[in-house]
Amino acid sequence: MTHTTPEASKVTTLDFPDAPQPVRDLSAQGVSIWLDDLSRPMVREGELQKLLDTRAVVGVTTNPSIFSKALSEAADYDEQVRELAAEGVDVDEAVYRITTTDVAEACDLLRPVYDRTGGQDGRVSIEVDPRMAADTAATVEMAERLWATIDRPNLLIKIPATVEGLPAITQVIAQGISVNVTLIFSLDRYRGVMNAYLTGLEQAREAGRDLSSIHSVASFFVSRVDAEVDKRLTELDDPRAAELKGRAALANARLAYQAYDEVFSTPRWANLSDAGANVQRPLWASTSVKDESLPDTLYVTELVAPNTVNTMPGATLEAVADHAEVTGDTVQGTYEESAEVLNALEALGIRYQEVVEVLEREGVEKFTDAWADLLESVTEQLDAATA
Repeated sequence: MTHTTPEASKVTTLDFPDAPQPVRDLSAQGVSIWLDDLSRPMVREGELQKLLDTRAVVGVTTNPSIFSKALSEAADYDEQVRELAAEGVDVDEAVYRITTTDVAEACDLLRPVYDRTGGQDGRVSIEVDPRMAADTAATVEMAERLWATIDRPNLLIKIPATVEGLPAITQVIAQGISVNVTLIFSLDRYRGVMNAYLTGLEQAREAGRDLSSIHSVASFFVSRVDAEVDKRLTELDDPRAAELKGRAALANARLAYQAYDEVFSTPRWANLSDAGANVQRPLWASTSVKDESLPDTLYVTELVAPNTVNTMPGATLEAVADHAEVTGDTVQGTYEESAEVLNALEALGIRYQEVVEVLEREGVEKFTDAWADLLESVTEQLDAATA
């Protein structure tokens, strides 16, 4: 199936003459390369700008784990920590101010990309407190606060695709706030995410908002699917199991793109597109390969499709730049084969619904644990600053 939806014409592909051929090829195929990492020294000392110039990076994603790592390793935060300690703010407010400062500075750095692509790229994401993943109202309230505090048009607010997150996505989109929906593992939940986005756009239109200013991506997690499924395959005493290792994640993501193709080809979408709405692009997240027996660029080169985003940690980005082979679209036309992979797993007793429920629960727990680590680290720094 060829992707011919009306919004395809809105995509702006940039040229990157100083970047290696593989990342230039990805960009030419309609894949936006975003960096899954951020720290204050990265922004202030030129590393991020270098990646924009030489690695075709056009966006940045963050999460609690990234912030926790950054604050534990960089002295660049010391001055702000001392100021916050002198003010007597509590640790939650300190973390809020530190992370929003980083994201605002990154937004400013990427603003030229945002302008050149008409808002398509040049985006920086920040996540609501993961402890709110099961609280719709609290999620909406924090999304509103983050949007107002950072006050940059190229910001994306990350909201997890939990059951409670879906209505929050609709409410936030309806207010004109751009959203990165995160922690998507299942195809059913992904369809719920797209419906939440379209419903939010419809409410925004009814309120008289400019739909062209609202953007969204849907972050479909990849490698964690293989990690969970392959662990279960290893426990089976069945010769068919070995043939399915390393295949579930790609099959799942490719079927997600099929769902995207379907939803954004409907009359419902056409009405919104005619009113200026932007498609909610699929974003491939968790693209670092966990199994060393698999190619380290697997979740990049095998998920090439128009109008997608691939957010990569630094090591994966460098691997792609060094030796990835981009052969064109590797998603469209694979849907039947992908469905067969999931059916074969079911036949072996590996239940898809059980796998994705485990992954969502663990995903929320991992981000919540990382947030707790972040709070602990900042508490220690605040205490040291007042000692």
